[in-house]
Amino acid sequence: MNKKLTIVLCYLLLLLGIPGTVSAQKTKRKAESMQQQYEEQQRKYNYYYLEAARLKIQRRYAEAFDMLQHCLAIRPQASSALYEVAQYYLYLKQVPQAREALQQAVAGEPDNYWYCQSLVNLYLQEKETDSAIALLEEMAERFPSKPETLYDLLELYNRQEKLDKVLAILDKLEERLGKNEQITMEKFRIYRRKQDNEGAFREIEKLVSEYPRDMRYQVVLGDAYMQEGKSQEALDIYNKVLQEEPDNGLALYSLASYYEQTGQKDLYEQQLDKLLLNKKVDSNTKLAVMQRFIVQNEQEGRDSTQVIQLFDRILETEPEDAQLPMLYAQYLASKKMTKETYPVLEQVIDIEPTNTAARMMLLGEAVRLEDYPTLIRLCEGGVEANPDMLEFYFYLAIGYTQAERTDEAIAICQKALTHVNANTQKEVISDFHSIIGDSYHSKGESDKAYAAYEEALRYNPSNISTLNNYAYYLSVERKELDKAEEMSYKTVKAEPNNATYLDTYAWILFEKGNYAEARIYIDDAMKNNGGESDVVVEHCGDIHYMTGDVEGALKYWKQALDMGSKSKTLKRKIQQKRYIRE
Repeated sequence: MNKKLTIVLCYLLLLLGIPGTVSAQKTKRKAESMQQQYEEQQRKYNYYYLEAARLKIQRRYAEAFDMLQHCLAIRPQASSALYEVAQYYLYLKQVPQAREALQQAVAGEPDNYWYCQSLVNLYLQEKETDSAIALLEEMAERFPSKPETLYDLLELYNRQEKLDKVLAILDKLEERLGKNEQITMEKFRIYRRKQDNEGAFREIEKLVSEYPRDMRYQVVLGDAYMQEGKSQEALDIYNKVLQEEPDNGLALYSLASYYEQTGQKDLYEQQLDKLLLNKKVDSNTKLAVMQRFIVQNEQEGRDSTQVIQLFDRILETEPEDAQLPMLYAQYLASKKMTKETYPVLEQVIDIEPTNTAARMMLLGEAVRLEDYPTLIRLCEGGVEANPDMLEFYFYLAIGYTQAERTDEAIAICQKALTHVNANTQKEVISDFHSIIGDSYHSKGESDKAYAAYEEALRYNPSNISTLNNYAYYLSVERKELDKAEEMSYKTVKAEPNNATYLDTYAWILFEKGNYAEARIYIDDAMKNNGGESDVVVEHCGDIHYMTGDVEGALKYWKQALDMGSKSKTLKRKIQQKRYIRE
């Protein structure tokens, strides 16, 4: 090529290329600047959003709301901030603002299920049913893996009596979950509401065809025929099922219902026996039958004789689980047949030692009767069967205490304390330490008793019985009387009409030489049934003597002696007509 021509071409190319290159560089720089600005905005947004989350956890809601406003100033259409702001508006009952924020959040991120569901909930809360349905219909398409949406639509369509749409939803559920009894029976009911009996039976027949060897669905078809009044068709199906499976509980039950509805009372009762006394029929079916039988018996106003006789025959078959005996016990209890209830409850815990409800009912009766041997037996079994139930340890400790099995009372309380956890109420822990203190004091080990009381009060400074016992024992030993007075005063303040607490406080004042004040409190104790205790009565005599009422003192001392007081000095007080220290 000509050298001159080559130079000209290069020059032309250079002229043509320079503007393009400059323009591309400017565009690139502009894009980079915009990217940097976006990243900077995003960093600021993230900072404020995370700060809002932190403040929310600290329950600093007003500050968190301000942080979210900063977020929206940076990105006004940010769905995450809009969603959070909506929650605050809802809390403040500012529904229009909450609705607008949620709608914007959903518009920004329509594929966020939780944003959509929150908006649906708001629509439903405000009774905007049509809006809720419209959004749920969109969600049903958008979130095919969420059957909850279909169930929500199902409920709303049912409310609006849109039966064709209900059927369409049920068809979708059936496609996803497979044909099953629950969906089929719902479709059956809908077709019946539409007065489309042909469609109703077609659904159940499809179920039977889908599972031809499952006799349960055959029985369902028979029950549907009975509902339709086609009793002969129902009977044929029941008999067919029982020919193949003679112990089919559902078929036996349905056949009994057939006899009942067709007025064949004798056959109905025979069929009930055949069902309920059959060991091969599962207990759930028997339970359902007895529950229905009880309801019918009550509705017809009949006495309980037939129900009780039937239960007694069932229990003679030695049921394998506790459901039926427990139902029987509850029935007897409802009829106020207390004496008959408890042997059945004993049978329940024999079958199922972990049945807490039955054991607690028996325990309540033992406590009411102050039957401590039975209480101990029940609680020993309860501790073994339910080692984490502290109630059994507590009552067992009381039982051991009443039986003067002091070491065992201490041991069971200590064992109970190994089962406490972060969720155990402090008051419960305090009570166990208090029982330990009482037990050690009865053994004459005062130091261990006081240490236990201190521990009890550490967990519950308001443990009234602990405060009273601790204070009284200190006063008897005539030690730390100021501390004893302080503790005792708390009990009197809490229960000003409690004779025991009034007596303790009066005695502490007596030991401190405050006789006039002591007399006020001991007289109050006597006015509040304190006269039923020989100890309180003797204390009353002692205090009256020290306030100069010798005649009154002698009267109270003699009264205490007549009540069987075991005081070592009481007789000498009466003989010498003066107060004598123990």
